[in-house]
Amino acid sequence: MELYPAVDVEGGRVARARGSLTDPLEALAEFTRAGARWIHLVDMDRAYGRIDNHELIEAVLRAARVRVQVGGGLATEGDIDRMFTLGATRVVIGARGAVNGGLVERLVARHGPDRLAVGIDAKSGRVAPRGKGAGLPEITAQELAARVVELGIRTVIYNEVTRDGMLTGPDIDGAKSLRATGAQVIVSGGVGSLDDLRAVRAAQLAGACVGRALYDGKFTVAEALACLS
Repeated sequence: MELYPAVDVEGGRVARARGSLTDPLEALAEFTRAGARWIHLVDMDRAYGRIDNHELIEAVLRAARVRVQVGGGLATEGDIDRMFTLGATRVVIGARGAVNGGLVERLVARHGPDRLAVGIDAKSGRVAPRGKGAGLPEITAQELAARVVELGIRTVIYNEVTRDGMLTGPDIDGAKSLRATGAQVIVSGGVGSLDDLRAVRAAQLAGACVGRALYDGKFTVAEALACLS
């Protein structure tokens, strides 16, 4: 199981962070010093359909000395290819792109399955991407996961949106239902304690993205890594 400290960029700063860690580059440096092997980098403004933070995302990717998984409303070949050009280790295809089977097939053929993931934000089991949902067909999280796995995707990042930032625990049952499709599932949203990380590991999930719990000091990256070792 892998830990993915989250750097969610919104309005040019890290969402929910305080002090020096409001600077995405400082957050990257701090998590790297603490021993993180991955960073989960998300452009929240792009995800919500606002003006994106492309220059800041580029700066973080250029500065990174650890693996970076980057997402945030990435739904076109051009945007996804650009993230790889800038140095992303893995790019997360947003739901609006993932429902396009031809797009997913082309991306898997070009970049390989290990360098791609599909992000599934869900509410009550149904896909509920950030921002306006116009044009996205009604589909369950499990249906979308099964569909992209058939197209060659191996990794799914699952977030139950009602738990995001709440520190009340991730939706492990929902994540396990996606694992049944054959996907490696990284759960996101709700992690608030080391016990939550232990529960994710016990469920045999591939990883957990952790944001607010780290910024609020519920535990440190070092403590999380020790817990999962």
